[in-house]
Amino acid sequence: MQGAERLPSYSLFAALLAAAGLPIYIHAPKFYVDEFGVSLAALGAVLFGLRLLDVVQDPLLGRLAERMRDYRGLAVAIGATVMAAAMVALFAIPPVLPPLVWFALSLTLVFSAFSFLTINFYAQGVVKAGHMSGQGHLRLARWRESGALAGVCLASVAPVALGALMDAPFAGFALGFVVLALAAVLAMRPEWATSGLAPSTGFAAVLGDPLARRLLLIAMVNAAPVAVSSTLFLFFVESRLQAPGFEGPLLLIFFLSAALAAPFWGMLAERYGPRKVLLIAMVLAIVAFGLTLTLGPGDWALFAVICVASGATLGADLTLLPAIFASRMARISPSASEGFGLWSFVSKLTLAFAAVTLLPLLEGAGFQSGSSENPQEALELLTLLYAAVPCTLKLIAIALLAMTDLEEA
Repeated sequence: MQGAERLPSYSLFAALLAAAGLPIYIHAPKFYVDEFGVSLAALGAVLFGLRLLDVVQDPLLGRLAERMRDYRGLAVAIGATVMAAAMVALFAIPPVLPPLVWFALSLTLVFSAFSFLTINFYAQGVVKAGHMSGQGHLRLARWRESGALAGVCLASVAPVALGALMDAPFAGFALGFVVLALAAVLAMRPEWATSGLAPSTGFAAVLGDPLARRLLLIAMVNAAPVAVSSTLFLFFVESRLQAPGFEGPLLLIFFLSAALAAPFWGMLAERYGPRKVLLIAMVLAIVAFGLTLTLGPGDWALFAVICVASGATLGADLTLLPAIFASRMARISPSASEGFGLWSFVSKLTLAFAAVTLLPLLEGAGFQSGSSENPQEALELLTLLYAAVPCTLKLIAIALLAMTDLEEA
């Protein structure tokens, strides 16, 4: 029956979106530093500005997605075309403007299209799950998030793998992304029907619902640990573990573990309930990631084990929380576009917050990226920020979820 439900097409589209998300933060700055000599500080400032733009525009894109829901298939095709073209401009076309300006314009288009497509995709998932038998939201989430994590893994290693085959690996990555976009749009083409969907309820229905507000708060707090660790990951591996060059393999281990674990968490949630399973996974995340506090120079192998364990728990976060929220949207705001616009907003708000608070703290302690002579106090602060802060935030998220009754969701 799953073949008839076309769930693999949701995995493929999720892989497309994931390939345009986190990996771009990994690849694009290094590419522009190496190829065009752009200042890393300037690129960081641009990325921070784009994060703020994302935070502001996501609710507006949710409103736009709702206005265009009767033409969702066309809107998605246009959005995917813009995203693919911007990816080609970013990696495969020599800048026709100053490189920093070209970088900013290209990424603005990539991220704006990414946000618009993500909101439409998750909103359509609410419609889809409503026509599925059994626990449709959990089953769909299992397929969708497994595909997303596979896309992250593929996009994270593709330029490195292509580097052994061609002289312009990033151009090859961009062209491969175009092929993936075409395949994903074609696979999802029959899925965008919205006939019979209830009219828009606007933001008021979402923000006026106590459970929806609580779920948005949990999503924001629970996303904060990943935002903190993502912001500091490269610095921690390079300076605290003193393992430069291991960043890529360790990231791959982390996300591959999450991808392999996501279906497992989904199946457990279908059997025992999403709240109970998610709470267990969140506790395990603290146990696993808390061990990072004990690591020092040369402990990259132990950190790899931690990446496996903490990555596996991330699979639960990415699978179960969106499914719980989608289930609530199906009851209070069936069109779901504005609801997932707010969901995207709170998730990305943590990235901007992490960048604007953590990096100045490190700099104030005397930390310098790439230096082999960072003060011991700065390295200790790096460890506390990277490991202790996420664990504390996770405890808060656990407390909020434990106090939340999801029986209505």
